[in-house]
Amino acid sequence: MSLLVCTYFWLTSSFVNGQQKAIPKPEETLGFPVGADFKLATYEQSLAYFKKLDDASDMVKLVHVGETSEGRPWYFALISAKKNLDNIDKYRAIAQRLAHPAGLTDEEAKKLSLEGRPLVHIDGGLHASEVAGAQHTISLAYDILTKADDPKIKNILDNVILLLWPSLNPDGQTMIGDWYKSNVGTPYEIAPPPFLYQKYVGHDNNRDAYMLNMIESRVVIRTWREWEPNIIFVHHQTAPFPTRIWLPPFAEPIASQTPPIIAREVNMIGMAMAQALESNGQKGATHMGTGFDAWYPGYIDYMPVLQNIPAFWTETALYNYATPHFYTVRDFPKDKNELRVESLYSSPWPGGWWRISDAMAYMETASLATLDYAAKYGDVLLYNRYQAGRNTIKKYEQEPPYAYFIPQKQRDPARPAELLRRLAFHGIRIGQLSKEVAFEGRIYPKGTWVIPMNQEYGELTKQLLDVQSYPDLREFPGGPPEQPYDAAGWTLPLQFELNVIPATTPLTADLKGAIQLVTGTGKDWTADDRKDANPADFVMGIGFDTNPVSAGIKAPEGRLTGAGTIALVNPVENNAFKIIARSLKAGGTVKYSKDNQRYAISGVGRTTLEPWIKDLGVTAELTTNTSGATVKPRIAVYKPWTASMDEGWTHWVLEQFEFPFVNISNADVFAGDLNDRFDVILIASDRPRNIKDGFTKGSVPPAYEGGLGELGASNLNSFVSQGGTLVCLNASSDYAIEALNLPVKNVVAGVNSKDFFTGGSLLEIETDATHPVMAGMPTRAAVFVEGSPVFATLDGFKGQALAKFAVGGSPLRSGYLLGEKYLHGYAASLDVQHGKGNVILHGFRPQWRGQPLGTYRVLLNSVLYSGDVAKGKYGAPEFWKTPLVPAAK
Repeated sequence: MSLLVCTYFWLTSSFVNGQQKAIPKPEETLGFPVGADFKLATYEQSLAYFKKLDDASDMVKLVHVGETSEGRPWYFALISAKKNLDNIDKYRAIAQRLAHPAGLTDEEAKKLSLEGRPLVHIDGGLHASEVAGAQHTISLAYDILTKADDPKIKNILDNVILLLWPSLNPDGQTMIGDWYKSNVGTPYEIAPPPFLYQKYVGHDNNRDAYMLNMIESRVVIRTWREWEPNIIFVHHQTAPFPTRIWLPPFAEPIASQTPPIIAREVNMIGMAMAQALESNGQKGATHMGTGFDAWYPGYIDYMPVLQNIPAFWTETALYNYATPHFYTVRDFPKDKNELRVESLYSSPWPGGWWRISDAMAYMETASLATLDYAAKYGDVLLYNRYQAGRNTIKKYEQEPPYAYFIPQKQRDPARPAELLRRLAFHGIRIGQLSKEVAFEGRIYPKGTWVIPMNQEYGELTKQLLDVQSYPDLREFPGGPPEQPYDAAGWTLPLQFELNVIPATTPLTADLKGAIQLVTGTGKDWTADDRKDANPADFVMGIGFDTNPVSAGIKAPEGRLTGAGTIALVNPVENNAFKIIARSLKAGGTVKYSKDNQRYAISGVGRTTLEPWIKDLGVTAELTTNTSGATVKPRIAVYKPWTASMDEGWTHWVLEQFEFPFVNISNADVFAGDLNDRFDVILIASDRPRNIKDGFTKGSVPPAYEGGLGELGASNLNSFVSQGGTLVCLNASSDYAIEALNLPVKNVVAGVNSKDFFTGGSLLEIETDATHPVMAGMPTRAAVFVEGSPVFATLDGFKGQALAKFAVGGSPLRSGYLLGEKYLHGYAASLDVQHGKGNVILHGFRPQWRGQPLGTYRVLLNSVLYSGDVAKGKYGAPEFWKTPLVPAAK
C-alpha cells in the first residue's frame, strides 16, 4: 500500500464522526492492557485515561460532579455523537420536563419523547472489591469510540447519550488496586483487605441511597436530579455459583410501591441482556432465584425505580481480584453439576478458566445490550418516564394517602427537618401550612409540614414513610422463611422517632389553599468552602443545601432560657450531644444529673454557649446549682482487621457528633493496661468469631492475622473488672457474654430460623429512662434488630435491665417477625456489673447505617457512661425481672 493511501486511511479514520485524534489505547496510559491478569487500574489511572479520551474525541465530554470522602475529584463521561453533545442542554431539558410531568399533556409528552434522546447511566466499581466493573468502563469507552462506524454502535451514538462513570467509588477503587498490587505474586495474592473500601462504610455504600449520609450518595443523587437519566445500570460481581451473570428480573419480593410500567421495563432490559449474551456465545446467564430481591429501597441501584427510572444491577461472576481460576464441574453444587437446562438458566456454564477479562466481556455485552435497547426504544423509555410520573400523580389524587402531615412540635424539634431535607434532596416537594387548619378531627397549626402525595415521586415518599410488611415466603410449606436480601423494615418515622400523620381522605380546598411549597436558595457546590452550611444537620459540610427545597427547610432556632451559669441540655434532643462534645473540648465541665436525666454544663461562657445552642436548634436551660456525676470519658472503638461496616458507621456517628475517640486494634488490646488509657471501650456489632479469631493464619499477611483471642479477652476482662466500661452493640454482646463469662444468656441463640426470625426489622421495646444509658428515650421505642440477641440473666447477675420486650403481643412495628414468643418478657438491653466496672449489652443496633436518629442517644449515652457516672445507683428496681425459664431452643 502506498504512503498516500496509508495517509488517506489514517485521516479518514481520525476524522470519522468528528474525531480529531486517534483514540488512545488504554495500555498507553495504564502501562498494561486493561483486563490483563494480575493487573488492576486505580481510579487515578482510570481518570487519566478518560481525560485522554476527552482530549482525543469530540464524542466524549468529562463532567466534574464533586469530590469523594477522601477528596478525590469525581467525574463521569458523556459519550454520544457530536451532534448530540452539541445539543446536550436541549436533551437534558427534555429529560427534565418528562421526569416532572405536571402541566404536560400526553400529546406534548409524546412529541418531546420523539425529539429527545435517552440518557443512560452506566458505571462500575460501586463495591470496590468487585473489581471488573471499574475496569470494564475503560474498555467499554474505548470499544465504543474505536468502533463508531459499526452500524450497531453508530446507532447507539446517534440515538443515546451515555453517562459513563469510570467508578462509582473512586476511593475504594484505588484502595483495592493498591492492596492487590502489594500482594500479587505472594502467598497473600487473594487476601481480603483488612479495611473498608470507603472511608466509613465499605459495602454499605449501596445501602445509603435514601438516607444520604455519605458524601458519595449525595453527589450521585444530586447529579441524577440534575440530569434525570432514563436508565440506571450498576455492575456488581457476586453471581450465584456457578452461573456467570445474574440479570433481572429480580427475585421475590420487590418493593411494594414499584411503578408497574417501570418494573416491566427493567424485566425487558434484563431479557435483552440475556439474549445478547446468548448471541455472543457467553454461557451461564440466570435470572430471579432466591437471592437478589429488590424489597429494600436503600440500594442506590434500585431506589430510582421509585422515581420512575428503570434502575437495576447485574451480578457477574468473580473469583478474586484479577487472579485467574480454573473450575471443573466437581466444584459445582449438586443441583448444578449435571448442567441441566433450566427455564431461566438456558445455557449452563460448563466450567473452565475464569479471568477478569471474561467478567469484563460479560459486563460489556450487558452494557451494550442496554444501550442498544435504549437506541431502539428511546422514545418509549422517555414516554414511559412521563407516564409513570403522570400515573403516580393521578393515583394519589384518587386514593390515600393524599398527604403526610409532620407537626413541627416533636420530642426533638430538629428531627423533622432532618427527614424533610433528605426527602427534598430526592426531588420530593414539601409544603407548610400558612395558617391553622382543621382536618380529619385534628387541628394542624400554622407551620405544620405537609407532603402532598399527588407528585411524580409519590411512590418513593410512601415507600419510606409507611410501615413495611414483609411477605411470609417459605422455601417449602412449614419450612424456614426465605430471608430478605437486606432489611425487611425501615419505616423512617419510626427510626426518626417522629409523629407523621397520613391523610386518609381527600384534602379540602381550604387545606390545599393553605399549603405553601417550600423553596430556598440552593448553594453552589462548586464554590463550597467546606464550612458547615447547616450546623443543625447531622451531616457536615454543604450537606443538603445544594437543593433549594432542602435549603428552605429549617429547624427551629435553639433557645437558652433561665438564669445562672450552668446549662442543662436534654438528651431527648440529639444535638445536645454536640453541645456536650464542644463543651468538653472547650475545657468545660459536664455532669450527668440523676434528678432530671439531663447533662449539666459549666465552665463555658454564655457568649460561647449561646451561638452553639441557637445554631444547633437545642433548647437549654440555665440554672444556678445542680448536682451530678462528672462526665469525661476517654473513648476507644475497637477496629477489627476483618473490616467492619458497623464499626465504620459507629465511627461516622461519633464523628458527626464531634466526640473524641481513638480506634484500637488487636495490638492495642494485647498491650494491656487499658484502664490507664481508656474509660470506655466500644465494640460494634460483629460476629463473635470475627472478634475472637479474626482472619485465619495464612489467609492475610501476618500483621492482620487473628482476633482478640484469649489474651485480648483476658485484658478486656481486667479492664472492666478494674472499673472500665465495655459497650457492646448487637452481635458483639454474644462475644462479651462468652469472653467475660457474664451471667447472661442469649435465649434465641441456636433457635431454628423456621421458629424464630426477625430479618432486619423494627421492634418495639420498653425502656427505663431513669438509667443514664437510656436518658432521653421514650417509654416505648422502636429499635432496629438484625440477628440480635435477646437476654435473660442467670445466677450471680448484678446490674439491671435497660430495655425489655413486652410480656405479650407482637413487638413488630415494621418488617418481619416470626416467633414472637421467644421475645416475651426478655431483656433487649442490660447493664451488667462486672467487678468494679460495667458491661453494656445492647440487643439492637442503635446506629444502624446512620438511620435510626431516634436511638442515636443510646449509643452516645453509652460512651459517656463511665467513671463517676457508672458508679451511681439508677433505675427502677421493679422495671424488669428475668423470666424463670429461658426460651427453648
